[in-house]
Amino acid sequence: MLKTSFVSSGTAEADKAAQLMRARYGDVGLEEAEVAVVLGGDGMMLQTLHRVMDRKTPVYGMNFGSVGFLMNSFEADGLPERLARAKPTRIHPLSMTATDSTGGSHNALALNEVSLFRSSFQAAKIEILVDGRSRIDELVCDGVLLSTPAGSTAYNLSAYGPILPIDAPLLALTPISPFRPRRWRGAILSNRAKVAFKILEPEKRPVSVVADSTQFQEVVEVQVHEERSVAVTLLFDPGHSLEERVLNEQFKF
Repeated sequence: MLKTSFVSSGTAEADKAAQLMRARYGDVGLEEAEVAVVLGGDGMMLQTLHRVMDRKTPVYGMNFGSVGFLMNSFEADGLPERLARAKPTRIHPLSMTATDSTGGSHNALALNEVSLFRSSFQAAKIEILVDGRSRIDELVCDGVLLSTPAGSTAYNLSAYGPILPIDAPLLALTPISPFRPRRWRGAILSNRAKVAFKILEPEKRPVSVVADSTQFQEVVEVQVHEERSVAVTLLFDPGHSLEERVLNEQFKF
């Protein structure tokens, strides 16, 4: 069996399952592991993927959350066989560079999406540029997000953005509660696109940015592109791959 480390989300059910799995299969610790097994939900999966990104450790999830879109079902028996049969899916993150009102620069990676949000009672005003060309001079909105295919079924979908096939070389650009242009519902971009968001009237209409769970306040400009030199690997049981789940999601009513 591969050297394994079990990561629990901290709920009572997940902790109990982790204790059982460690007793049965051992635990070498995350730094030494050849595979990480996450017991929790999609949020815990994202946190773990960020933790192992530099080590390129593949991650296999067992669902103890609510949705569990990135997870497999829990079963204490037969873990070595499940890991041996698991299908890998590689995901490239978005690389974000944000400049705040003091001129400070902040960097972060996002596996799901980079989201901009208004930070006051007033709507944000944001200019959107793609590959250096202004595509929307002024988007008046609650926010806007840029999503990877893996993240397209998360917040992007809740904001009425498109679902992208997991292996598609695409990104989804989706407004959040747009006021003007009222009829604009977003765009599908090449994964090679470089997207910039410039905050208009930042003192009067402050904006924050979030890359997965990393947040920065009072930003004035945000630049985002897909980072092809970095990847994480998720493992799924046969017949329950992320590709299949993304496809199934498009036929739910």
